[in-house]
Amino acid sequence: MFKSSFTNLALALLFAATSAGYTASAFAMETSAPAKKAKLDSSYLSTIPEGPPDAILGIAEAFKACTDENKVNVCVGAYRDSTGKPWILPSVRKAEERLLADASSNKEYAPIAGDAKYVELALGFAYGSDADLSNIAGVQSLSGTGACRIGGHFLAKFVPTPEGCDKVPIYIPTPTWGNHIAIFREAGFDVRRYRYYNPGTNRLDYDGLIADLKDAPEGSVILLHACAHNPTGCDPTMDQWKDISNLIKS
Repeated sequence: MFKSSFTNLALALLFAATSAGYTASAFAMETSAPAKKAKLDSSYLSTIPEGPPDAILGIAEAFKACTDENKVNVCVGAYRDSTGKPWILPSVRKAEERLLADASSNKEYAPIAGDAKYVELALGFAYGSDADLSNIAGVQSLSGTGACRIGGHFLAKFVPTPEGCDKVPIYIPTPTWGNHIAIFREAGFDVRRYRYYNPGTNRLDYDGLIADLKDAPEGSVILLHACAHNPTGCDPTMDQWKDISNLIKS
């Protein structure tokens, strides 16, 4: 039992490791004051404001509620069949079958950095088979937003704050996936924007992008969408990527 001088507080964390085949487990921590005890007022829960609805996923909900027989779901990116249901790639089905048929597979807990072989193969796939992986670090995460949270927390903690800045600046494209802003702000960054997409031309605002990155303080963090920019789908050309890379490294 953990003791401290704080007001009596009991916290419980209940988790079910269902994927590992374990039963539910519970952990409890109690702290108590030596002289006076006070009950934690649970009414604080009623004062927590409800977060705003996700603007993009809200479109998916509107689609479900729509009764038009000719409706088309163009919200969340996924292959769909003629009935609007997600269409699973045959290669994915085959991979799932192979995993299920592998008698040597088990549900052992992965290391904190994830499955080492998976990370190695993922880095090779992302950076190319000829990449020197000894110069690249990677960890397994839960989805893209999970990766942003882990990477953001790490960089905000260890990247030196540029001269003249109160926090490490991170430059995020305009537009970007909506939760990127909150993720990096909560991680401790000074979230700034750089021009990316010109809605007037439906093209990349390349000149604006380059100008804004040139103006970024030395030591800033730059968020780049490596491919299939979300939500525009607009990507730089290979030559433009080379120029962007050289600018950031200069």
